[in-house]
Amino acid sequence: MEKTNVMRLLDAKKIAYTGYSYPPEITDGEEVAKQLGEDAHSVFKTLVTVSDKGEHAVFCVPVCLSLDLKQAAKAAGFKSVAMIRQKELEPLTGYIHGGCSPIGMKKRFKTFIDESAKNFEQIYVSAGKVGHQVRLSPEALAAYVGAVFAPIAAHTETI
Repeated sequence: MEKTNVMRLLDAKKIAYTGYSYPPEITDGEEVAKQLGEDAHSVFKTLVTVSDKGEHAVFCVPVCLSLDLKQAAKAAGFKSVAMIRQKELEPLTGYIHGGCSPIGMKKRFKTFIDESAKNFEQIYVSAGKVGHQVRLSPEALAAYVGAVFAPIAAHTETI
């Protein structure tokens, strides 16, 4: 399997992970979970927001849930947050939509992982390229990217 930059960064820090690939035309998070044979609650998407003051923050939530913007703002200490526009993602993070990982962004941003991640020994996040995921311990991920666990997922399933 092709090594992504995320995998090389994890290797360099000796952080245990397992890499997975799936057909890159699959872009729906719940379909990705099915391809991996996993519960969609253990597969996390990476979302980038901008605050009312123009500060960016990163949030990781299960693919079957959405980000609660009020809870996200509260966790980050902002008055409000909004999703960044898709065209802003690559210049800001170095990643394209569907391949955005909390690991290895161009800059380090405040990062939050939904507290539900702690219910799993291992979770999946993008390996930084469409069609690739890494599975690792949520605690190892949080320690590496400087993330905080917080209740940021909306508790309604996506439709």
